[in-house]
Amino acid sequence: MSLTLIPRSKPKPKPSRKHRLATRMELKRQLRDQQEQTSQAFGQLIGAADTIATLQHQLADVRAKRAEAEQVVVCLAADLDERTEERDQALAEIDRLQALLAPFLAAEANANAITVPAAERDTSRFEDQATAPINVRPLWEAIGPVVRTEGSTDPAHLPAA
Repeated sequence: MSLTLIPRSKPKPKPSRKHRLATRMELKRQLRDQQEQTSQAFGQLIGAADTIATLQHQLADVRAKRAEAEQVVVCLAADLDERTEERDQALAEIDRLQALLAPFLAAEANANAITVPAAERDTSRFEDQATAPINVRPLWEAIGPVVRTEGSTDPAHLPAA
């Protein structure tokens, strides 16, 4: 077996002290940045948790109010049904009583009927004299036929009516 078959690699050079210091400084700066970002994210997480807790309390309040409103609606619907049934019964009773009362009302109206003789106007005084009927006819009938005279005032030009 030959030793030439084993590949030889060069040893890695050790970084210089200056290079190691720069790398260390860079790592510390990155660590500080990451710690700052972590603290900011943690603050946002705490704020989000507070907001979520507040919203959950509000949601519980809304759900309780909704349940109460639904219960009120159910009660009002039941009351409305009862009142509607009572109204229908009252209307039926009114119709029945009106049917019973109608003959009595008719008999009372006939018994207490007010009869007045036909009125006649007293025209004996001068200011109460009866007037003649007003002649209400179309205008053409009231004035007669219209004749064109072409500006002449001579009756010979007027046709006989």
